[in-house]
Amino acid sequence: MSIWSIRNSANGKSHLSGLFISVWCGLLGFVFVAVGLPAFSQTVNLFPKDYQDQWTRTAFSEKEPLTNIPQWHIDQAKRVIICDGNGGHDWLRFNKELHNFDFHAKWRFTKVDGPQNYNSGIFFRNSKDGAIWNQAQTTPGGGYVFGATPVDGKPQPYNLSKEMKENRIKPAGEWNVYDIHCVGETCTLAVNGAVVNTVHMGVEKGYIGLESEGYKIEFADLKVQELP
Repeated sequence: MSIWSIRNSANGKSHLSGLFISVWCGLLGFVFVAVGLPAFSQTVNLFPKDYQDQWTRTAFSEKEPLTNIPQWHIDQAKRVIICDGNGGHDWLRFNKELHNFDFHAKWRFTKVDGPQNYNSGIFFRNSKDGAIWNQAQTTPGGGYVFGATPVDGKPQPYNLSKEMKENRIKPAGEWNVYDIHCVGETCTLAVNGAVVNTVHMGVEKGYIGLESEGYKIEFADLKVQELP
């Protein structure tokens, strides 16, 4: 078993955290392979050997500092990234900034008894510190896009939940599939095979990431293709 540290970053300042991720040693050689892709596209390896330099556990703000609970880890046997949801509100940022891309991800909550406000999200086109952010919401109430994107140079909040024509999210315990397609300032979110939102934002590049917000959630089949 290999143990790698994750770096923490709050307000754009990165530092070694002392937090650790436990992963099976077989993950070191794990890569995504592009099959039948056009020559101009490039596969982004979300699980490189130098893992600690590629993913950063990042605080949302000074009001929500990072905890010392290592809630993010990887199950190599199942090839999933797991957030235990017991270490506060933060996000795990993949450190390669992306321009145009297709981002494919599966996710599911661990079902618990009784009524629950399951909550998490998948980020895209975020700034490094998260001040500018765009999120594909993952809740039983529906999958949609909301965030804060620049308008006249200042981040302005927006929410496209009302543009959802139907709730396509499956119940907790079942897998959902998100496909995020970004070209220039336009991004689309497809939920379980159908586009639910198109957003025109004030940025043409940014970071992808995964959110922790109090519930155990698994992310699987993560694939990114960079586009021209």
